[in-house]
Amino acid sequence: MDEGSIRKRKESHNGSTGRSVNGRTKDKRPEKATVLQKDVGLFSGVCLIVGTMIGSGIFISPKAVLLYSGAVGPCLSIWATCGVLSTIGALCYVELGTMITKSGGEYPYLMEAFGSIVAYLYTWTSVMVLKPSSFAIITLSFAEYASAPFYSGCTPPLVVTKCLSAAAIFLISIVNCLSVKLANYVQNFFTAAKLFIIFVLVGAGIFMLAQGKTETLSNAFDGPSPSVGAVGLAFYNGLWAYDGWNQLNFITEELKDPYRNLPLAIMIGIPLVTVCYVMVNVAYFTVLTPTELLLSPAVAVTFGDRVLYPMSWIVPLFVVFSTFGSANGSCFTAGRLAYVAGREGHMVKILSYVSVRRCTPSPALIFNGFLGIFYIIPADINTLINYFSFAQWAFYGMAALALIVMRFTRKEMHRPVKVPIVIPGLMLIVSCYLVLAPIIEEPQIEHLYCTIFIFSGLLFYYPFIYRKVDWARRLMRPITMHLQLLMEVVPSEQAEWEGTEPTENSRP
Repeated sequence: MDEGSIRKRKESHNGSTGRSVNGRTKDKRPEKATVLQKDVGLFSGVCLIVGTMIGSGIFISPKAVLLYSGAVGPCLSIWATCGVLSTIGALCYVELGTMITKSGGEYPYLMEAFGSIVAYLYTWTSVMVLKPSSFAIITLSFAEYASAPFYSGCTPPLVVTKCLSAAAIFLISIVNCLSVKLANYVQNFFTAAKLFIIFVLVGAGIFMLAQGKTETLSNAFDGPSPSVGAVGLAFYNGLWAYDGWNQLNFITEELKDPYRNLPLAIMIGIPLVTVCYVMVNVAYFTVLTPTELLLSPAVAVTFGDRVLYPMSWIVPLFVVFSTFGSANGSCFTAGRLAYVAGREGHMVKILSYVSVRRCTPSPALIFNGFLGIFYIIPADINTLINYFSFAQWAFYGMAALALIVMRFTRKEMHRPVKVPIVIPGLMLIVSCYLVLAPIIEEPQIEHLYCTIFIFSGLLFYYPFIYRKVDWARRLMRPITMHLQLLMEVVPSEQAEWEGTEPTENSRP
């Protein structure tokens, strides 16, 4: 190809015919540059938070929270307290997200406060285990509810559930690879669907209360006092249902006006979910006794069979919608973490590439989907909720500590939102309790395995990231090139167009 044709292609790509690059800001911005676009507004942000938080947890976790709390009263108290804790944590993330407007959740905050090693260990744990295993658990819940009508009176075969879960992961990953707007439309639709079924359940519960169905609620605090470790496990399962309150911080760079929309979306979404969760649990207890709730294989479906018959079929249908939407939100944000980690050199470079045609981080999304399918294979991955929850809350605590540390070490950083320092302090204390209490109360060898796995990331950090060994680069260069050609992806353009915020918070 001659020099003239190359020049014409560059000029055509830049949208100019002979103008200098420095004059680019005077031209109209091209329809799409090869970067992740700012396509997420306030409504989509609220739908992402609400849609990711309300997944399978409210339909599965009520049993575990009641089991560990011991009575109806403590159970409802724990559900409400989990909402308060999520709000406290979200307030910390509002300050962090408006102070450091980078995608990747806790990753850029840990990088700014504690440096490369801590940020890498977070990425290693989240990208390799926490995000894909959460994706797998949600799609397994989706598969169980979706296949149940075809196996009336018995449990669906495990192979059917796993194959349907893998198909859901494949479909959701494809949707997110095709278009950010399409993924947002899917998220908005399924969020509306899950709010509809929540309102139906709450409305049915209010109707039953009006009829005097208050036997279970009248003796709400009758029962044995739970141990410290049992309370910790109850909070784990309750907070599992609330997990997702920090999802918007994973896509900060794609938010329209993040200084406004990030705080608003968080402050609208989390209180809404808290009210829904507490009211749904109250509705459950208007019809089910604690023993019946614990014995029910699917609490929401059992409730629907007793209250909504002959329209009870809408409950499992909308639970399928709810879990699918939650899985879509999980996939959407998990891909951004792998993308940012690849961009910063903490993961393989191909993960930071963007689709030329779609402007989506398709390599990162495909990688997350592949790991999600891998985690479906084991017989029971629900134990990961308990064994890796302490790791997740350890990182939440580290993010709160990062906020406190940067109040003293990075005083010059602009803070559009500044919360009282007591809030991250309280978040840090709660995180320490949730990490340490179950381990002290009932230590398990699996906790040691999880800790070993987290720090095993240093075995890869030293040679490949710190030392940057030459043979690894030579090995990855042809692999990256072939994958780049296969998936039609390129490195993200770092141009700053008119109207965008400069990267003033970049780490020096």
